[in-house]
Amino acid sequence: MSFPIQRPRRLRRNDTIRRMVRETELSVKDFIYPMFVCPGTGVRQEIEAMPGQYRLSLDEMKRELESLVKLGVPSVMFFGLPESKDLLATGAYAEDGIVARALREAKAEFPDLYLVPDVCLCEYTSHGHCGVIHDGDVDNDETLKLIAKTALAYAGAGADMVAPSDMMDGRVAAIREALDRTGYSQVPIMAYSAKYASGFYGPFREAADSAPQFGDRRGYQMDPANAREALREVRLDLEEGADIVMVKPALSYLDVIRQVRDQVDVPVAAYNVSGEYSMVKAAAHNGWIDERRLTMEILTSIKRAGADLILTYHAPDAARWLKEEQG
Repeated sequence: MSFPIQRPRRLRRNDTIRRMVRETELSVKDFIYPMFVCPGTGVRQEIEAMPGQYRLSLDEMKRELESLVKLGVPSVMFFGLPESKDLLATGAYAEDGIVARALREAKAEFPDLYLVPDVCLCEYTSHGHCGVIHDGDVDNDETLKLIAKTALAYAGAGADMVAPSDMMDGRVAAIREALDRTGYSQVPIMAYSAKYASGFYGPFREAADSAPQFGDRRGYQMDPANAREALREVRLDLEEGADIVMVKPALSYLDVIRQVRDQVDVPVAAYNVSGEYSMVKAAAHNGWIDERRLTMEILTSIKRAGADLILTYHAPDAARWLKEEQG
């Protein structure tokens, strides 16, 4: 009987050798945990569409941050729910705005935690779009002024890095110029460079109360059918001064993550978004999947595709599971 010379199964026989030859290693250091902060005291309101995620007042936020630090999660991203909204998103860049307050309090108590506020206006506008509306459309260049103003407010409040997600043309350059001009040249920019107009954002829009009141965001977010355009967006953001580029969402765009990783020599981030998270939670609730196994498989696939950093709502659970695996 003839036997094959090559037997790949030899290196799969037990857990020790599988770990020794593993090509992709997931680490808690890869994670950025998105959080929703809101006014009030003692608020810990679970988001119905995102089981296990909460709208947190600042006192509850600090309790959550303490737990994250103990787990070794190195970074968080803040999204804010303001007390009121208006046409010019004043709550985004107000000195006493909810994210600015969250940044100041988080930095004071957890100085080593890396704080990355999302820079956008949709949570703060009364119409739910990511910028200033003129004649029924988002005015790109007027919006840039407010986006830069928001980034500047966050830098002043203690942000370690800013992350513009609005998808306006020229926003990275506008933010970089504003930061450099006012003494914040050391603050890096993580650009949502390839942010697609995706159906996976639904749970987030409930969480942040940010659904558009008219139309949709396809006029500024990318067409899901396009990959070459993502590379163009990435190149433009790098030319404008981005330090890290991001692909969002992650799972349906693993091919885009890989193409970006192959084209650039800066860190690449990927956002494992709300719909991706909630699908796992729903399937686990119904007993259809092993939540731990599937979550870790998904996060590993994102890392394998080329992401250096992963923004994920699974971060606390994944951090615990990784710690258990390491003994």
